Amino acid sequence: MKPIITPETSSANRPIMAQLLQIPVLVAALGYLVDMYDLFLFSVVRVPSLKALNVEGDRLLSEGLFLLNVQMAGMLIGGIFWGILGDKKGRLSVLFGSILLYSLANIANGFITSLDQYALLRFIAGVGLAGELGAGITLVTEILPKQIRGYGTTLVATMGVLGAILAYFMADLFDWRISYFIGGGLGLLLLVLRVNVLESGMFVKTKQRVITRGSLQMLVSDKGRLTKYIQCILVGLPIWFVVGILITFSPEFGKALGLSAPVVAGKAVMLTFSGQVVGDIVSGFMSQYRQSRKQVIRLFMLLSLVFMLVYLLAPVHDIILFYVVCVCLGFANGYWTLFVTIAAELFGTNLRATVATTIPNFVRGATIPLSALFTLLKPSLGTIYSALTVGVVTLVVALIALNFLDETFKKDLDYVEEA
Repeated sequence: MKPIITPETSSANRPIMAQLLQIPVLVAALGYLVDMYDLFLFSVVRVPSLKALNVEGDRLLSEGLFLLNVQMAGMLIGGIFWGILGDKKGRLSVLFGSILLYSLANIANGFITSLDQYALLRFIAGVGLAGELGAGITLVTEILPKQIRGYGTTLVATMGVLGAILAYFMADLFDWRISYFIGGGLGLLLLVLRVNVLESGMFVKTKQRVITRGSLQMLVSDKGRLTKYIQCILVGLPIWFVVGILITFSPEFGKALGLSAPVVAGKAVMLTFSGQVVGDIVSGFMSQYRQSRKQVIRLFMLLSLVFMLVYLLAPVHDIILFYVVCVCLGFANGYWTLFVTIAAELFGTNLRATVATTIPNFVRGATIPLSALFTLLKPSLGTIYSALTVGVVTLVVALIALNFLDETFKKDLDYVEEA
């Protein structure tokens, strides 16, 4: 049989930097940059885009929540679709298909004239955005040696967060419609770079075997796998509580806190993700140094709790100090990379893309019940204490779930899940 030439075999003896900068890793990183640009552009342009559609006053919050939930619902559905496709047809099919879908949806988003059109295109974009991260992380973890795959996933996540920052600057320089056009255009340009990317060798070997791939039934029918799957989702919830509620609706929180000036949502998003860039890098290198994913995730969760309490309870009335706290919250969110990496490392090659794609999207989609609970508690507890209640409960649950997960730093990923 003719040997399979893959990125793993062709670069096994190359220097670490050369392996990190090989085309599949760079393409996955750039793909996540465009993905995050498009994902968080709505948070940045929420207010001006809704005002352009004649939405004013309290409706800016209610319609914003609705559109955010529609986008997250699309990501839930897309996560399942792309995850299964990634294990059945390959990681590259997801990288191509997902970016094409959300790029076209975001270009169309620049032409909307009504809320109904906005909601439809946010849903379609959400479906497309759901595939990029899971497929990229899966590909990177499978093509890099286990000793350095943490550096690879850190590179991917860091580039992604830079995409969120880029969204702020593009929205600041251009009209919100042009900002959507730019995101879509960047995605289409990226497709050209992906033409010569090789498929994961682990997937190629698994595809040659008669074995079940990309099966949700395999996840839910086995108690151990299902428990592990749910625990992974719970670990990521605090990140999207911070992003989806505290930061996306920072203007409303700023008003409730009596700040000296109105909060600019786009600036809060940009500063939060600036902090997360640093957090992703620090957590990635700490994980490599400590040779542990769990220890570093636990530390960052506790930091998130501290900064959440400061955000909501500290007597901060100066707008500059508020933005500083946003940066700190972003830094504490820097365990996102490790969280997705653990999800990919906990499952076999025949389910890895399904897990790595669905788990982060279920976490993103959890914005829906979290925001619903926040809204439900708001009339009785007020804006600040309803958010505090939801945030603390989310963090406690996440810490408990993390405690039961296995350490995966040194785990060999070349194995499959048996039905």
